Amino acid sequence: MLPELGVDGIKVKVDTGAQTSCLHAIHIRRLDDDRVRFELHPLQRRSDVTVTCIASLVGERLVTSSTGHRERRPVIRTPIAMGGQQWPIEITLTNRDSMGFRMLLGRQAMRGHLIVDAGESFLLGKRPAGPNSPA
Repeated sequence: MLPELGVDGIKVKVDTGAQTSCLHAIHIRRLDDDRVRFELHPLQRRSDVTVTCIASLVGERLVTSSTGHRERRPVIRTPIAMGGQQWPIEITLTNRDSMGFRMLLGRQAMRGHLIVDAGESFLLGKRPAGPNSPA
């Protein structure tokens, strides 16, 4: 959950190989030096549900993807809520339409908050099925 962005559920891939977290975003536009506006589709394989977000802009970061592609991305800082905890994380914004997950949670965001068990999935439980639930 990304409460300040108005996202009450999003399926996240834990990625210990990634340093920085990443969120699917489209129509990214800087409003000024301190804020960015973007839209996201929080549900996998669905573009009919759109959330419009405004977030504080931390800066930009040059990110190299797992395929070697380099891209300059905007970076925001916003709280994430998981497993009864909430803490602020930095997230880069990019179009992830072709990717399986709308969000990656990188090492930096997990440090001091989560322990990864690579042999398990959905340790926090699956969200009940519904028209707006992550599938």
